[in-house]
Amino acid sequence: MSGPSGGVKGSPADGVPSGPFSGVPGDLPGGADGASGGGRGGAVAGRLPWMLVLPAVVGMVFLTLPLAGLLLRAPWSTLLERLGEPQVLEALRLSLVSATMATLVCLLFGVPLAWLLARVAFPGRRLVRALVTVPLVLPPVVGGVALLLVLGRRGLVGQWLDSTFGITLPFTTAGVVVAETFVAMPFLVISVEGALRAADLRLEEAAATLGASRWVIFRRVTLPLIVPGIIAGAVLCWARALGEFGATITFAGNFPGQTQTMPLAVYLALETEPEAAIVLSLVLLAVSVIILAGLRDRWVSGP
Repeated sequence: MSGPSGGVKGSPADGVPSGPFSGVPGDLPGGADGASGGGRGGAVAGRLPWMLVLPAVVGMVFLTLPLAGLLLRAPWSTLLERLGEPQVLEALRLSLVSATMATLVCLLFGVPLAWLLARVAFPGRRLVRALVTVPLVLPPVVGGVALLLVLGRRGLVGQWLDSTFGITLPFTTAGVVVAETFVAMPFLVISVEGALRAADLRLEEAAATLGASRWVIFRRVTLPLIVPGIIAGAVLCWARALGEFGATITFAGNFPGQTQTMPLAVYLALETEPEAAIVLSLVLLAVSVIILAGLRDRWVSGP
């Protein structure tokens, strides 16, 4: 059959490759890109390999079965009554207050630290970045011991704080905030630094050519660009602080109404009143699910 130019369709004269498929996306089987589902992210046709599916199913069951067991064993009939118990409310109040205070402290110091790591080239920057992220992999109990050695009454800094200002941090509510800040700040720093590195530097350079100082550039140009990263980092930071256990019990102790947060209350209730421990665990689980659902689009681009 002749085309509009008089040549044979699919002939070299038309510049179209010959063969059963011309190379035009619409000619490929299964849609525009040759995928069976069509469009971006379409599934590849063929039988699923059991060597991948079986371990995937086992891993999924391993991760979800304990959560399902928590839901199945929950005392739903007395849930509201147990949530209203004084010790539960006190642990919940202290957890929310301390996690929020720790997040505010992380924002105060973590955002400038992330800016320094992302925008300023100085000797030892890689070492500083590594040290900042150490609490991510450091066992929380070890972090609590380190805090005691530095901020305890006989610590490197704590001894001076006690003798000069009469400030004692261990085994106080302020100690809870300090412990939660120590383990949660790296989440904020990493998130904000990533947002800073992804921001368009040309906007900052344009502001600099107009005579703006670095502080004005940060406040008027950079900060609005990285607000989503700051929000995501703050949410992760708050969630990490809310669930902190090891550093808190080591540095601040487990005193009801003063340092006993929800994770510590779960640990204590599990030995004496398991149903109360399940109720507290459900609250922490609900918070985790809400946070992950809210931040899912930041990590996963697919449906």
